[in-house]
Amino acid sequence: MLSESTIALIAASMVTASLPFYLYGAWIMIDAETVTWGVLTYHLKFIIPGLILNTIPVVTWMIPRLLQQLGGAVALHAVLGLQAYALLAFALTGIVRILQVKRNAGFYDDPNQQTELNDLHPNMSAWRGRLRVGVFGYVGLWFLAWSLGLYLYMTKYVL
Repeated sequence: MLSESTIALIAASMVTASLPFYLYGAWIMIDAETVTWGVLTYHLKFIIPGLILNTIPVVTWMIPRLLQQLGGAVALHAVLGLQAYALLAFALTGIVRILQVKRNAGFYDDPNQQTELNDLHPNMSAWRGRLRVGVFGYVGLWFLAWSLGLYLYMTKYVL
């Protein structure tokens, strides 16, 4: 059976390995002049593995152990992580509607249409705002939780 420190190293490594996937996935969207269906699916090919690498250790190792060690920095780490996932869910409430409207309008098939994106639906700007707030909030809180998690790992298992 694996020791706790080995499992902690695997968990920390998996969460850390998700960072390049997030960064490259974000770069794809930032670099794209127009978000076509191809750009979106290529972006998701990096974001989804990043989410999987991050979520597996959270669900299988961190959450089950939370109540045994809850206090101080561990509690803050858990709150930051939980809030990050809450903001990700908030972002998804915007992206689902944006995808539906853009798909129905044919924006992924013909991205060079002259219609302004906000003219496709009266709520489009609100959905885009949800997406931005959720994604930036997730990334910011994820980074804080990750940094604190590395600190906790180092102080408990390395130093």
